[in-house]
Amino acid sequence: MSSPSAPDPSRRTVLATGSALGGTLLASGLPLTQARAADRTEATPSVGGDPWRTVLDDADLVWQRMPTAWYEGPFLGNGFLGSGIYAEPGAASTAVRFNIQHSEVQDHRPEFGSLFGLARLPIGYFTLEPVGAITGLDWRLSLRDAELTGTLTTDKGTLALRALIHNDRSVLAVEVTASEGERGFRWVFHPADAISPRAAFKPLPDGYQGNPPAQVADHDGISAAVQPLLAGGQHVTAWQERTRGRTRTLYVHVAHSYPRTTALGRALTAVRRAAQLPYSALAVDHRAWWHAYYRKSFLSLPDARIQRFYWIQLYKTASAARRDAPVMATSGPWLEPTPWPNTWWNLNAQLEYWLIHGSNHLELDAVTRALSEFRDNLAQETPTPYRADSLGIPRTTDPQLVNGAASTLMGYGVGVPGQDPPTPEVGNLTWALHNVWLSYRHTMDRSILQDVLFPLLRKAINYYLHFLEPGPDGKLHLPATFSPEYGGDSRDCNYDLMLLTWGCRTLLEAAELLGVDDPLAPRWREVLAKRVPYPTDANGFMIGADIPFAKSHRHYSHLLAVYPLYEVTGRTPDERALIERSLAHWVGFEGALQGYTFTGAASMSALLGKGEDALEYLGELMTRFIQPNTMYKESGPVIETPLSAAQSLHDMVCQSWGGVIRVFPALPAAWADLVVHDFRTQGAFLLGARRENGATRWVRLVSEAGAPCVVRHGIAGPVDIRDGRGRSLPHTDVGDGAVQVALRKGESALITAKGDRPDLTVAPVHPNEEAPRWGLPRI
Repeated sequence: MSSPSAPDPSRRTVLATGSALGGTLLASGLPLTQARAADRTEATPSVGGDPWRTVLDDADLVWQRMPTAWYEGPFLGNGFLGSGIYAEPGAASTAVRFNIQHSEVQDHRPEFGSLFGLARLPIGYFTLEPVGAITGLDWRLSLRDAELTGTLTTDKGTLALRALIHNDRSVLAVEVTASEGERGFRWVFHPADAISPRAAFKPLPDGYQGNPPAQVADHDGISAAVQPLLAGGQHVTAWQERTRGRTRTLYVHVAHSYPRTTALGRALTAVRRAAQLPYSALAVDHRAWWHAYYRKSFLSLPDARIQRFYWIQLYKTASAARRDAPVMATSGPWLEPTPWPNTWWNLNAQLEYWLIHGSNHLELDAVTRALSEFRDNLAQETPTPYRADSLGIPRTTDPQLVNGAASTLMGYGVGVPGQDPPTPEVGNLTWALHNVWLSYRHTMDRSILQDVLFPLLRKAINYYLHFLEPGPDGKLHLPATFSPEYGGDSRDCNYDLMLLTWGCRTLLEAAELLGVDDPLAPRWREVLAKRVPYPTDANGFMIGADIPFAKSHRHYSHLLAVYPLYEVTGRTPDERALIERSLAHWVGFEGALQGYTFTGAASMSALLGKGEDALEYLGELMTRFIQPNTMYKESGPVIETPLSAAQSLHDMVCQSWGGVIRVFPALPAAWADLVVHDFRTQGAFLLGARRENGATRWVRLVSEAGAPCVVRHGIAGPVDIRDGRGRSLPHTDVGDGAVQVALRKGESALITAKGDRPDLTVAPVHPNEEAPRWGLPRI
């Protein structure tokens, strides 16, 4: 099967800045106190000063030592174009590398599979080469402006620079102002070999060869490196340097086209238009987008290091993800030598996007868009006999969700339960659709449920239904399948049983909501009633009926029912003990544990209300795995782990599974003060809350959809619940510290201790102690 052609025009998503709580006003930069001075009541929070600017400026990364690799240096991006900045390897005193990579640039030879023939392709890099030898630097990556600024010092003078990747134009602009002795500095472009990055790690498939070299030429004052592809099409890097007074500004754009060769014209046009503007003019609307982006939510906590880390992840996510950009590959847009040069669906893609929900950034949801747009390819990825009524997604795909040739050398197909080869890894699409379900639940957007989730999940679960078989015990069993990435196939594999259970339950709920009388509904009910229990032993959840959990393993595939599916939550003492036993056994094996082991463990601890344990796991992650610029690496660059750590923090601050919003469910004692504003929950509520001296002072919820509102607020004793005008709201105590409040769409509820009138100002909390900045500050 050939890959669909990549569209020629660059696409962008407009950031929706409105929200039920003054989102448009906040996004415009107006303090809420000014914007609503006429109608604000005591039940509406105010914003003190500019809390976003305060926390963002505090979170800026700094470099006073030269970064030597991608996981140490600054990084810029807009979901498409990406640049990592660090010393030129082997020439740290004479050049600084600005990588040029793009998430749409890929090969188009499906016969060599997703790992080689459809892999992302490296583009190249610029070197900034001073006149003198580099002796020092002082850089700052401004999160608020998405801009790198600072100086480079040499034994001949200084270079003052500013750099950004423009949000809309997808142009890298680097302005350099040189002292007299450095006026002769230069930029040099180095095209990369257009070959799968996996070639540096694994043997090449028979017949595979790299693409021909790029051809560099001048086009009326604009330089361009044209990279032809053996499959047809091209990608082009175009650049121009403009001098204005003492400053010289480099403008760079990358375009990709397949099968046509239109990228050259587009790249030249983009550079020509951008270069007409001085850097300061180019930066105006770029900064405006980023300022509005951050104001969609707010979080502040007293651990300075973790608070900064959190805001850097929000910057990183918007640098790597947009709704209309390709689903993030393992390294985002910052491609480096890697054995994983595409999108991975057995954990990575799911974890990369979790934080967009609570942080109120659904404008970045490429997963829902891609699964919907390329659903026909999901049918083609299933084995031929099942394509009429089933869907699946392989372990790895290109941006169009194509795997191409399936073999352990070139890619991993969906597989068939009970057969091997190919590896029967069949649950990945259902897990990816859980992300779509999260987007639905956090927005209550019926179109997501009706047009994407229900039809795709129906066919993903249908694939399982072909293989379920009754056993002598009267239970429904699955033939042997594969649990990522433990090794070996097992009957009644927990990875698949857990996803099958969640899928059937979700389909029944969706059918009821949509008013659909689906002929498969009786079968879904039968699965829920008769499927074999999840295999367990004395140590907790097993991999499957044939394989105990008995070795170090980084994935928590066998624990998905606990997290993130929340099918097993500890509602009884025995169930809680099972979770605790399984978690302790899983992390008790050292050797193969990786960073996302600890983010998963932190979130499972948060489910159990164990804030101290969750913080300890995050501490292990920070100490053992997170790099100076908050990136993460194994054999190559992978970005899902720090992004999922931000979700672990969300899980400590707020959980909303099972129809109940839980405020501050798992905070450690050291976090006695904490504030959250416009945190998005399931049911499409925007949550604001403040904790002071270890106690919750107030909770505010705004309903965007009129969904049922049940909240475990955590305020001790009797409470007052008032609407946006300060009037008392009727509510019902539903037990276990929760109340139910009837809110129509657009209405709000403020919950306080009875008789309390707390300060509702949204402002950062004070840190417990100082902490070093991220980056490479002076030792």
